[in-house]
Amino acid sequence: MAYSSGYKQLGRRSLGLVILILLIEILALTKAVIILTTWPTGWPAMQVKLALELALFGVPAVATLVWSVPRLWRLARLDKRPQGEALPAEVRASATHIAVALPMQAVMLGAMAVLFYTYFTAVPLPVKLIVVPTLLAFVGTFVQGYRLHRRYLAMRSPAWTKPRLGVRVLRAAAGVLAAAAVLWIWLSTASQMSHLPAEMNMAAGVMDYGGSAAPANGEHAHHGVGGMSVATLTGPREGTPDQRFTLTAVKKTITLSSGQQVEAWTFNGQLPGPELRVKQGQLIEVTLVNADIEDGVTLHWHGLDVPNAEDGVAGVTQNAVLPGQTYVYRFIASDAGTYWYHSHQQSYIGAGKGLFGSLIVEPQALQKGQSLSQMVVDIPIVAHTYIALGVAPNKNMISFGASDSRQIKQIAPGTPVRLRLINTDNEPTRFKLLGTHFQVAAIDGTDLHEPSDLVDQDLVVASGGRYDVTFIMPRGNVFLGSISYKREGSHASLVMSPDGMDADFSVVAAKRNVTFDPLTYGSPDKKAIAAFNGHYDREFQLILDKRLGLYNGAFNYSFTINGKLFPDTPMLMVKEGDVVKTTIVNHSSANHPMHLHGHHMIVLSRNGQLSSGSPWWVDTLNVGPGETYEVAFIADNPGLWMDHCHNLQHATAGMTMHLMYEGITTPYSVGSSTQNHPE
Repeated sequence: MAYSSGYKQLGRRSLGLVILILLIEILALTKAVIILTTWPTGWPAMQVKLALELALFGVPAVATLVWSVPRLWRLARLDKRPQGEALPAEVRASATHIAVALPMQAVMLGAMAVLFYTYFTAVPLPVKLIVVPTLLAFVGTFVQGYRLHRRYLAMRSPAWTKPRLGVRVLRAAAGVLAAAAVLWIWLSTASQMSHLPAEMNMAAGVMDYGGSAAPANGEHAHHGVGGMSVATLTGPREGTPDQRFTLTAVKKTITLSSGQQVEAWTFNGQLPGPELRVKQGQLIEVTLVNADIEDGVTLHWHGLDVPNAEDGVAGVTQNAVLPGQTYVYRFIASDAGTYWYHSHQQSYIGAGKGLFGSLIVEPQALQKGQSLSQMVVDIPIVAHTYIALGVAPNKNMISFGASDSRQIKQIAPGTPVRLRLINTDNEPTRFKLLGTHFQVAAIDGTDLHEPSDLVDQDLVVASGGRYDVTFIMPRGNVFLGSISYKREGSHASLVMSPDGMDADFSVVAAKRNVTFDPLTYGSPDKKAIAAFNGHYDREFQLILDKRLGLYNGAFNYSFTINGKLFPDTPMLMVKEGDVVKTTIVNHSSANHPMHLHGHHMIVLSRNGQLSSGSPWWVDTLNVGPGETYEVAFIADNPGLWMDHCHNLQHATAGMTMHLMYEGITTPYSVGSSTQNHPE
C-alpha cells in the first residue's frame, strides 16, 4: 500500500483489505464454532493440538480486528482527498505501521503453523512438535515486527524513494530461490532418513510394558540372542495328520463370471484358493509350494490361533517361500469357526491379487463321519474386489468367489442355511440379506450367546472379518448382496430360491437399512468374561491418526500409531498369563480394522458405552473415524505376533506393530536386503 500512486489507489487497497479480513474472520469464526461444538469428548489427546491451532491463528486474528482494521478504515477514507496529490511521507508510513501490517503477517505465520499441525503431525504430539513450531511463529513475528518498524522509520523520511520495480522483483526472486533451496535440502535429507533399514530384527523395537515394570533381569533379549526362539514354537511335529493339503502358488489369468479377466496370483490355479474344511481338534498339515511368485509367499491362518511358528508371517515367524521352494505347516485346528488364509509376504499385493482362500473348522460335536454341510446348506461367501484388465480401479466390482455377477442357488423351504461372510478387501463391506429373518450366529469364528432374530439390518464386516449368518429357508426367495465403501456400480449377489428361479430385489437392495450392532446383540455370558473383572496386568493405549510425510523415501499420507510409523511404533510387551487391556482411539478420517495375530480380543466398550450383549470376541476390529474402543485379551499364546491395520495399504505405509512376549526372540529379519517383506 505504501507504493500507491495516490489517495484513491491507497483507499481502494485499504478498503479491499478490510473486506478481505472481515470475510476471513467470519469464515474462521464459523469454522472454530463448528469444531468446538462438535468436538468428540473422547478425544483428549487431540485437545493440545486443537488449543495450539486456535491460539496460533486466533490471537493474531483478534489483533487484526483490534489494530489493523481501524487503521485501514481510516486510510480508506483518505481517497476523498485530491487525486493528483502525491502521498506525503506520514501517510506512506501509516500504511506500513506495525499496528497495520504485523497482525496480518502474524495471521499468515499462524496459518502456516496450523497447516503444519493439521497435515504434517499426528497425535500424541511430542514436546518438540509443541515447542518448535510455536517458537518459530513467535520468532517470525518478532523479526517481521523489527523489519516493519525499520521500514516505518525509513518511510517517514522525506528523502525516501520508492525502489525500482526491477530491484523489488530481484529481491522477491532471491527470497523464493532461497526458500526453495532450503526446502530441497530438507526434503532430500528427510527422504534419505525415512528409508527403512536394509535389515532389522523384528524383536527389536520401542518396548511398551503397559504400565508394568520392565523385566528385573535387565534389557529384554532380542536380535535372536538369549531367549526362546519363535522357531521352536511349532505345532506337533510328530504324528499322522488327520488331513493333508497342498497349496501351490502360481500366476494365472482367471476369467470371472462376467467375462472380465484378472491377471491373478492363485493357489492351485483358482480364485479364491481351495476351501479347506476340517474338523475341530484335527491335526492339519499344509504343504505350501511356490511355483512362480518371484516375490515369495507364505500362509497366514487369519483368525485361527495357531502356535507362533505356524503363523506364516515373513520375517517374523519364517522366511518367505521363494520360487521352487516348499514349506510345511502343522497345527491343531483347536477352535471351530470361520477363518481364511492368505499370504503374509507383501500381503497388500499378494492378497490383493488372489493369494487367499477360506478355512472352515467344523465343530467337534458332530458325529464321526458327519459333515456340517450334510446338516445345513453351508455357503462360504468370500468377498473380494479383483482388479480386472481394462477396467478403472474404482469401477471394479465385488466378487463372491470368482463370481462378479448374480448367482442362483436352489434350496428347499425349511432347510437350515449358514452363510459365512468373509471380507478379504481393504475396506468394510456392507452385506444385505433380504427376504428372511436371520441371526448372526458367530463373529470372527466365535459363536454369539443367544442371538435373536434380525430383519432389514445391514451387516458391515470389517476388512479381514467374518460373520456367520443363519436362517431357515422360507417359501420365498432370499437375496444376499454387498456394497463396498469405495466402489461404484452393482456387485456380486446370491439369490437363494425354492424353485431355482431369479427374483428382482434391486429396489429394496438399494435401500440403506439400520446397521447391525454387535455391542448390544444377544445375551451376556458371565462365565465367558469372568477373567475380565476390572483388574489388568497391562494396559495400553493406541492412538490412530494420520499425517503427510515421507516414508521409505516416498511422500504420502500415512496413518500412524501413537504418532509413529513402523519401525518406531510401540511393541506391546506381555508375559504369559497376563490379562491385557487396550484402548484404541481413532483420530483419523479412515476405517482401521485392527488385527491382532494369535489371539482373540473381547470388546469391553465403544465410545464409553459398555458392551451389554453377547460377549463380542474379535481378531479384526474395525475402528471407525472418531471411535474409541476398549478391548481385552489373555496372553496365552507365547511368541512374537503382528498387530496391524488390515487395510493392507495402510499397513504397507507403516501402520503396523507387534505384540511381544518377554523372553521370546526370532532368528528372522526383514528389510530391503532380505527376502522378507511381510506387508
